[in-house]
Amino acid sequence: MAKVLEVCVDSVESAVCAAQGGATRLELCANLIIGGTSPDEDLFRMVRERVDIPVRVLLRPRFGDFLYTDDEFALLRRQVSRFAALGADGVVIGVLRPDGTLDEPRMAELIALAGGCGVTLHRAFDVCRDPFEALAAAQRLGVDTILTSGQRARCMDGAALLRALVAQSGGRPQILIGAGVDAAAIRALAPQTGAEAFHLSAKRVEDSGMIFRREGVPMGLPGISEFSVWRCDEQAVRAARCALDEVCGTPERGAEG
Repeated sequence: MAKVLEVCVDSVESAVCAAQGGATRLELCANLIIGGTSPDEDLFRMVRERVDIPVRVLLRPRFGDFLYTDDEFALLRRQVSRFAALGADGVVIGVLRPDGTLDEPRMAELIALAGGCGVTLHRAFDVCRDPFEALAAAQRLGVDTILTSGQRARCMDGAALLRALVAQSGGRPQILIGAGVDAAAIRALAPQTGAEAFHLSAKRVEDSGMIFRREGVPMGLPGISEFSVWRCDEQAVRAARCALDEVCGTPERGAEG
């Protein structure tokens, strides 16, 4: 399997910084601050114009759990079809049943609509009932990547399960470690787990360019300043890439994993 450094981005600016920092692949979303939701078509097109590394698209119709209504699932179907037709290198999806198992029939529908492009099972995996049951389901479905923290809030705390998943998967699907990934985590977890694929957002908070500021009028989540802009930190990506190169060898340019 190819070595992967995937960076999750929700803007053109962050996509460019991630690529310049040495990312081998992007996960494109909107609203990264709430865990990511589906991006729009124009953002995808603009990112494609500016970077030349593979782009997988996160498709998630809303914030929250992964149990979807019929209308939400219909929207997901449309989004998978649309981004596959636009030339996405992969889609990042996940659907659960109420009992915490992977919803294989719905996942199979989405994978069929993806038309042969790559498929990542996102961190719905981390809130499923049984990770090994979900891994077996992903293998039956032909998923090529599972993004996981080892069912913990931070990947460093999930090292034992991550090691077991890497061993059990046999490289198919590839276990892509996320949640709290940085250069230090890569250096620690690659030898502990045998993983060669890592996912990070490398977020930094930039101050808004606004001079006049009307404070106390929140537009979104309470406690988050309207005058803070979240962007990818190119230097953090570069440090992560150096760590990956040191412990796993240099990834092939544009490797999809």
